[in-house]
Amino acid sequence: MSTKNWDDLSPAERLRLSKIKSKTSSLNSFTDLLDFPLDDFQERACLSLASGKGVLVAAPTGAGKTIVGEFAIHLAVEKNLKVFYTTPIKALSNQKYAELSKRYGPDRVGLLTGDSNQNSDAQIVVMTTEVLRNMIYANSDALINLGFVVMDEVHYLADRFRGAVWEEVILHLPKDVKIVSLSATVSNAEEFGAWLEEVRGETDIIVSEVRPVPLNQHVLFTDELLDLFQEGDPQNRVNPELASRHAQKLRLPINKTAQNFRSGKSKSRSDSHRQHQARIERLTKPEVVELLDEANLLPAIFFIFSRAGCESAVTACLARGVRLTTTEEKQQIRRIVEEKTYNIADEDLATLGYFEWLNALERGVAAHHAGMLPAFKEVVEELFLRKLVKVVFATETLALGINMPARTVVLERLDKFNGEGRVQITPGEYTQLTGRAGRRGIDTEGHSVILWSANLDPNIVAGLASKRTYPLISPFRPTYNMAVNLIDAFGRERARQVLETSFAQFQADRSVVGLARGIREKETSLAGYAESMKCHLGDFASYAKIRRDISDLEKEIASSRIRSVKGKDIRQNKGRHLQERNLVRLKQELRAHPCHQCQEREAHARWGERWHKLNRELQATLDQIEGRTNQVARTFDRICDLLAELGYIRAVGDDFEVLAEGALLAKIYGERDLLVAECISKRIWDGLDAANLAAMAAALVYEARRDEEWEPRIPRGNFGEVLATTEEIWYELEHVAKRHKLRSSSPLDLGISLAIHRWATGARLDSVLESADLLPGDFIRWTKQIIDLLDQISQCAEGTLAETAKSAVDKVKRGIVAYSYYG
Repeated sequence: MSTKNWDDLSPAERLRLSKIKSKTSSLNSFTDLLDFPLDDFQERACLSLASGKGVLVAAPTGAGKTIVGEFAIHLAVEKNLKVFYTTPIKALSNQKYAELSKRYGPDRVGLLTGDSNQNSDAQIVVMTTEVLRNMIYANSDALINLGFVVMDEVHYLADRFRGAVWEEVILHLPKDVKIVSLSATVSNAEEFGAWLEEVRGETDIIVSEVRPVPLNQHVLFTDELLDLFQEGDPQNRVNPELASRHAQKLRLPINKTAQNFRSGKSKSRSDSHRQHQARIERLTKPEVVELLDEANLLPAIFFIFSRAGCESAVTACLARGVRLTTTEEKQQIRRIVEEKTYNIADEDLATLGYFEWLNALERGVAAHHAGMLPAFKEVVEELFLRKLVKVVFATETLALGINMPARTVVLERLDKFNGEGRVQITPGEYTQLTGRAGRRGIDTEGHSVILWSANLDPNIVAGLASKRTYPLISPFRPTYNMAVNLIDAFGRERARQVLETSFAQFQADRSVVGLARGIREKETSLAGYAESMKCHLGDFASYAKIRRDISDLEKEIASSRIRSVKGKDIRQNKGRHLQERNLVRLKQELRAHPCHQCQEREAHARWGERWHKLNRELQATLDQIEGRTNQVARTFDRICDLLAELGYIRAVGDDFEVLAEGALLAKIYGERDLLVAECISKRIWDGLDAANLAAMAAALVYEARRDEEWEPRIPRGNFGEVLATTEEIWYELEHVAKRHKLRSSSPLDLGISLAIHRWATGARLDSVLESADLLPGDFIRWTKQIIDLLDQISQCAEGTLAETAKSAVDKVKRGIVAYSYYG
């Protein structure tokens, strides 16, 4: 394995690479197709691939990592091998599919995203990572002659919900397949690369921290843009003027609000030194947009950590009369929107907010968040790329992978609500967000703008902006579905060995090394403390233990007396009397101990307390090591024991055999895989009609964004009875899982079950959204997950239930849902 930051190559090394390049015909033929020269890190990664190695490329957003993936495709075509290009989300897959179809022709490129299946036997196939994982477990013929797999946005491996999929693919792909891992800049790229080399063979790590377009960072201090950092300072110290102005603001009371910007008056540098005369309030979002427009800093992405905040920002821009487009651009926007949305039923347009959305687009302003209809988001992305929409108010989900660079990124604030309270964004999140600033080939520099507020400390901002700490931490853990698939494919022992090579275990083992080093240090200190507390009269350790026992017992008795004041309890009083007798006995033992007569006993006791405290820390560390050693494989063993108990697998000698129920479980993917398998095999859902089965699927996949304070209603008929049986099975499984020391799952959530039932029985979109209190985008996202589960049930179940599930899919996949699947 070779590890190097290729931005720091010496001239001699660059010359050597140039000579290698001249001998590499594959790379030459590839670069002939490009309109620009390769950067150093791109060149090095391509050379590694050409020499038969895998690569991990970690570079900033917009640096051009995907060029390396495209070179892998070029190599595959040249060698007549298959190549898979995997992405974490459908939108990225669609984007890449369009690009590659344009370059190689639609006949040579396929697309597989779970809900799209186009030309799946093509030489080049773009797919979501889950599709590839399922192919591997099914031992699909599509894996024959596979030469390369490009894993775009591989840092998704850290996602606690879906990250395991990336590890499964990396671990289980045939060993002769070369993996091209493309990642955002992570602080532990070397650790991740070391694991890749261990499980995949020779892997070069190519790290670049140089942004292709330099980033200028600013704070919008009231109505003036101030640089965040002191100009020309290599240590990235805060701009003294910004620090001074911030300090002044915190000291001075609020006087009348200056209207310089709102009245259109320009503000000179000398005016800025008279800030003490008036405190300027923060500009509104429309005013910020106008300021950016005047400063030629559009197009811009304005990150707001709230969906409602994004929508209200657009509304505010419309109310102020913001218009950023020409008449010609407005006509282009309308033409593109009508072309992309003509399949949406007229009756749904008002419900979806189509007319308000179109009005904002024609003015060059849009929102982008998960609550929007997917088709609306895709239109916003396309219009922004075409420079027709000039400002997008977006939640942070926009920063994850979509190719949507801007000249400027604006951050409203540096903290966000995480479901429980407001938390500071991390340096990694800050880097991801501001990574969108600066369009390669268009801008000579990008800009980030943070809106000043009284609680915004410039030093904290500078710390966020200058750090690049974005560690890749594996959340990998075996699941029930994974266990039966592994046993069926490899057998128990090999499956266990494979799991022990996971990145999660790799990181746990490395942490154990650090813990073990700490143990040695603690043991040395313990020996010193033991020596210092030695007493010439006897064993001081036993004397110290009696002292601690007395102290603990005295605390318990005092606590018991306080509790007894609140109410007489005979049993409590009896217990305290027993404690008091024990206390008398211990004090007698203490006075009788030889060390009690030692004149240095208090000095010995101080060393004894230090020994005791450190020994307690040592035992906790030993427990940590025991918990981390072979933790993934031990979880797998517990899952196997549980599955054997429930009849999904059967012990055969030292191995397991997958039974019929296990084969069913192997086809069910999701958080509730075992519960679904239990209900299918026990025929719990056989009596449900299609709409009620869809409502049941909703209860299985839905998770409310916040605690619901109202009692959700459920569909009529036999749904309630079947739900009670399903919940009873869930409770029994939770009890078994707890006994086997496995993770628990949350109760079923009925928040949208009635709404999905109504949708499946033909209700209008507006009434369904209103009854479920869902935004269109959330409704589409949940219905896709519901359809996915119903599809799995239709393929796993037999007889009536299989037919009901197919019918339920048809009933849910209608109207705007069908449009979002196929549009």
